Amino acid sequence: MRFTLMLGLGGYQDYLEVARVAEEAGWSALSLPDSIFFPRQTASAYPYADTDAVRQFLSVAPVIEPFVAIAGMAAVTRTIRFYPGVLKVPIRQPLLLAKSVASLAVMSGNRYSLGAGLSPWAEDFVYNGVPFEDRGHRMDECIEIIRGALTGDYFEYHGKHYDFGPMKMCPVPDKPVPILIGGHAKPALARAARSGDGWISANTDFATLKSLIEQIDGLRAEFGTHGKSDFEIHAFDASARTPDDFKRLRDIGVTDICTSAWNVYDASTDRKHKLDGIRRFADEIIARMN
Repeated sequence: MRFTLMLGLGGYQDYLEVARVAEEAGWSALSLPDSIFFPRQTASAYPYADTDAVRQFLSVAPVIEPFVAIAGMAAVTRTIRFYPGVLKVPIRQPLLLAKSVASLAVMSGNRYSLGAGLSPWAEDFVYNGVPFEDRGHRMDECIEIIRGALTGDYFEYHGKHYDFGPMKMCPVPDKPVPILIGGHAKPALARAARSGDGWISANTDFATLKSLIEQIDGLRAEFGTHGKSDFEIHAFDASARTPDDFKRLRDIGVTDICTSAWNVYDASTDRKHKLDGIRRFADEIIARMN
């Protein structure tokens, strides 16, 4: 079982040292959120927590663009992996996004996975000139384009939302970039089962998580993708505390535990507390799981 350290919102001043210490302590990956901006007013609801509380926190939380933040952390580490959890894919132009993915994968030595999702905020789309409607189908096309562009061969695409002639992207990584699909809705689960290399959960309880994984397993059988033995399940269960709790998650199919070593909603947490937490979790949990 692998462990991903979730950095949460804010705290970017500590990113480089956190990445170095997490790698030394035995964490497998670092994950960080994506937020381009936060609208003053929105009619959208946040699906994973109380919307008003999330709005109050997000409106003042500093978020560094994930590609920039990960590039900095990758430069001071050698083995630990990185992924956004998750990147708002369809609000971005897919060829430009593919270029960023390819560049970061190449420069990091194949240590980047693309955590891919939608966005709950309609303004993320509208303010960027992208229709909010049919966003799921747009997401599917973006994934197809990213995969096609990263082959390094001439690639063209003719879809409903994107249409372009043969082009070739260079350089591309010498290994495929894993695409991990986020989301709990039925279309997101189906997308992960059909075209993803893995799935990322948001915060949930154990029973719900077990049900979601069972749904993905059933969908993978339906789509004929269940033979992919390296399919990754990245899961966050905030109630997990002990080695037995994490072993219970492993037993239901979780391959990568997503957790944090400090309260990511406390902006006053200092660097020493974070680094001590990273090392302590590694000693008390990670070392006992492997």
